[in-house]
Amino acid sequence: MTAQTPPFRDSQLPFAKRIDDLLSRLTLEERVAMLHQFGPAVERLGVAAFRTGQEALHGVAWMGPATVFPQAVGLGATWNDELVRRVGEAVSTETRAMRSRDDRVGLNVWAPTVNLLRHPLWGRNEEGYSEDPKLTSAIATAYTRGLRGDHPAYWRTAPVLKHWLAHNNETDRATASSSVRPRVLHEYDLRAFRETVEAGTVAGVMPAYNLVNGRPNHVSPYLREQLRTWTDQDLLVCSDAGAPSNLVDHEHYFDTHEEATAASLIAGVDSFTDHGTDSTQIVERLQGALNQGLLTESDIDAAVRRQLAIRFRLGEFDPRLDPYADTKDFDTPAHRSLAREAAEQAIVLLKNDGLLPLTDLPGQDIRIAVVGLLADECKLDWYSGTLIHRSTPLEGLYERFGADHVDFAEGVDRVRLKTSAGTYLSVPRADDATDEVRGAEGALDPALLAGRTDLPPLTTDTTGTEFALIDWGGGVLTLRAPDGRYLSVADDGFVRASADQPGGWVVQETFRLEPHASHGSHENGHLLKHVGTGRYVSVAADGVKVAAENPEILELEITERGEDTVARTAASADVVIVVAGNDPHINGRETEDRTTLALPAHQQRLLEAARAANPRTALVITSSYPYATDPTDLPAVLWTAHGGQAAGTALARVLAGDVSPAGRLPQTWYASDADLPDLLDYDVIGSRQTYLYFEGTPLFPFGHGLSYASFEYGDLVTHAGENSVHVTFTVTNTGSTPADEVAQLYSRAVAPSVSRPRRELLAHRRVHVLPGASTELTFELPLSAFEFWDVVHGIRRLEPGPYELLVGASSEDVRLRGTIELDGTPTTPRPVLEHGLNAADFDEQRGAEIVDRTKLSGDAVAPAHGKTAELVYRGCDFGPATRSVTVEVSGEGSLELALDGGPVIARLDVPATPGPYDFTTVVTEFGATEVHDLHIGLRGPVRLAHVGFSG
Repeated sequence: MTAQTPPFRDSQLPFAKRIDDLLSRLTLEERVAMLHQFGPAVERLGVAAFRTGQEALHGVAWMGPATVFPQAVGLGATWNDELVRRVGEAVSTETRAMRSRDDRVGLNVWAPTVNLLRHPLWGRNEEGYSEDPKLTSAIATAYTRGLRGDHPAYWRTAPVLKHWLAHNNETDRATASSSVRPRVLHEYDLRAFRETVEAGTVAGVMPAYNLVNGRPNHVSPYLREQLRTWTDQDLLVCSDAGAPSNLVDHEHYFDTHEEATAASLIAGVDSFTDHGTDSTQIVERLQGALNQGLLTESDIDAAVRRQLAIRFRLGEFDPRLDPYADTKDFDTPAHRSLAREAAEQAIVLLKNDGLLPLTDLPGQDIRIAVVGLLADECKLDWYSGTLIHRSTPLEGLYERFGADHVDFAEGVDRVRLKTSAGTYLSVPRADDATDEVRGAEGALDPALLAGRTDLPPLTTDTTGTEFALIDWGGGVLTLRAPDGRYLSVADDGFVRASADQPGGWVVQETFRLEPHASHGSHENGHLLKHVGTGRYVSVAADGVKVAAENPEILELEITERGEDTVARTAASADVVIVVAGNDPHINGRETEDRTTLALPAHQQRLLEAARAANPRTALVITSSYPYATDPTDLPAVLWTAHGGQAAGTALARVLAGDVSPAGRLPQTWYASDADLPDLLDYDVIGSRQTYLYFEGTPLFPFGHGLSYASFEYGDLVTHAGENSVHVTFTVTNTGSTPADEVAQLYSRAVAPSVSRPRRELLAHRRVHVLPGASTELTFELPLSAFEFWDVVHGIRRLEPGPYELLVGASSEDVRLRGTIELDGTPTTPRPVLEHGLNAADFDEQRGAEIVDRTKLSGDAVAPAHGKTAELVYRGCDFGPATRSVTVEVSGEGSLELALDGGPVIARLDVPATPGPYDFTTVVTEFGATEVHDLHIGLRGPVRLAHVGFSG
């Protein structure tokens, strides 16, 4: 180091000393400015500008062309940790390569999403890996390990886990509170984050928009009490976009933005994503909080230090030592091959009565009909990059079997729209128009991308244009012109055939046809409502537009029904492949939950038409989430998430038998909507959610997936040691096809003292086994894998007793069983005389929700919607003589106490308190001895924080 070189530039010093030096050289104003997502350069020190946040969920997103891998839920369906690690490596490699030519590309990647897929109607189901915390953490750890790289000091990219915490609803997502009891918190929601952070592959987390137990995630005490205790390394906490402002503007949790920003920073948020690239408001709020004494310089320094720690790990200050600085690999043959491999491994064979593989069909002149709305589509989602390569199911089958052996029918309804004047909506010619793909040039915020205005708006004439109409469900439809462009509405309000696909933050390509009674000649009159603007289509002199008044009454003339073309095509084929599913931008996406598991009616009609015309019909569901569709009359059913750039090729290879399918369901497929709890019910234990607790019969169970081979399991050996459980078994391929098998190991507590999972995934492994060959699998499981969260003592506890080990091919397809006996800490009654009861530590509840005790920390319990609730606390030891009860409560109402479900023996009336956080103490007589179950009834809008007893 020369005399002119500051210590923070000295690569021989530890990062911590270098960060200390740089921090000391920054002015307070410079440090404050760094806390916005787009931190400015400090030119006097030669420190570059830095931004947090580069989307990279299944490929580099938003920044133009990149390799597109299967959706995250598809990667979860591979059950292949090593494959997903390689995908993460490829994504981070392309991130580096893209940054070398475009400095808008960031190295702090916001991926993966580890929210558990608790409820299949969640609009962002596609972003998660699984409903199971163990599988989710395994896949997330693999992906982040690939993103991070394997250098001991420098990282290829710095991954941030999304979205902390208990976030599974788009409905009211900025204001809804997830009520998460302690056991669900520790055994379920925190677990996926914890195991990935403990693996050392994570740079930080992003809090979610929602509240947990009445408190916004951006001021969650769990960031300090949980997250930062799991690792010694500095973790960067980045806010979600606009969430800092939400604390005041939508959640009304704080009165001023200065209070909200200060509370977020103190809770652990280190980087504020708000107001796009404009940092002025966040900087002003931070400076205001400092001036008001809400923050100190040390609070600012703590956040800046954590951000600088990430920047040093990314090699920003050591360009000559950064092993990833010269990365140029982009769209390489290896990446293209990996995209295909991932798409193949993500395909799940749900049912097969011998129809597949297609190469088993007799004769050489096989005719395949591929039909359906997604048969010639390669759909992207909000977090996809722009396709460089593209493969649809139709193209894949053409490539594999030859175009002369494949027939195609999309199944759209062909329609014309007739105006009240007797003319038809028409798309003008635009011969000089260029083809444009939305987002092809990249955008820091694709939500700001505007629709095209260089094309002429729709007009009317005597013949009109025949549109392809697709009803995606719930009456939401798209209209496509013959040249392939979708009708869309730009900022000027005109309707044009201008979009390559539906998309955007607010989709401008969806419409609703609303029946409209008319006294004229329009017996089939409709208003065409544009969903994105909420306005109706009208016809004006300067073109067709959406407007607040004078809606046009349109008559829908159907020139060809989709099911008719599908039936004709299917009837002449040897086998039919129906490709159904969703468009990831419509009816189930970020900001919008689904309303049903049912397949949209349009697609159900196509499936029924194909099946009626040809019983040799296979259904391929290409979707971001499960559907409930009856497979009884179908000889074969497959599911794949949207598989990225190689989806069609991969599907064709699996259908042909070139690859044996071995994907497994990462979440339960329920048989009907009636099996689902309320979307906002986060109590997976109480409402029996996911395969862990669900007691009904699923359509297809968690972990399910078939193969073209057959496998036998045997030679199970189990041993419980002092610190771990050892499990060994063999898997033998008894078929004639080389294939992968996904061996799954579950456990079940045989005689638990509290409600435990029906079975719980402990480990899995995907292995390739040749015909006739066997492979031995060995698992070493820590005893902590058998623990649960003991609400009595507020710790994880291993309960002594027998545990059943279940080995098989799914959560329900169990091939081997064994039982082990584990030592542990015995169950004891609740020592209520010594410690009382924290209200949230109930064993059972009905009608209750957990709320915030204060704005900073603590929980209380209240009746949902201020009505009534019942709480049960099992095994309370009242000693030789308990004589009184003391409760800490706020609100107004009453509490009723009973033992073992008997009559009320104590009632406490709660006088009105000034506000929800103004707790008071109420005491009354209460007589009890020995051990009983305590039942507490909450009546009215009361908040119960603690119950104490005295003798």
